[in-house]
Amino acid sequence: MHKDPLFYLAAFSCLVVLAVLMTGVGGFAKGGEFNRRNGNRLMRWRLIAQAIAIVIMMTYLWSRGL
Repeated sequence: MHKDPLFYLAAFSCLVVLAVLMTGVGGFAKGGEFNRRNGNRLMRWRLIAQAIAIVIMMTYLWSRGL
C-alpha cells in the first residue's frame, strides 16, 4: 500500500482540498477585501480539487481491486 504512488497522490490531493477549504473558510470568517475578491474563486477551486481527489481515490481503489 505505501509503495503505491497513487496512494501518496490521493493523500496529497486530500491535503490540497483541506488547504483550499481552510483558506476559504478563514477568509470568510475574517471578511474584508480578501473575501470579496477571492471567496467565490476559492470555493470553486475547492470543488475542482475535491472532484480530482475523488477521481484519484476511486482510481486507487479500482487498481487495488477493492
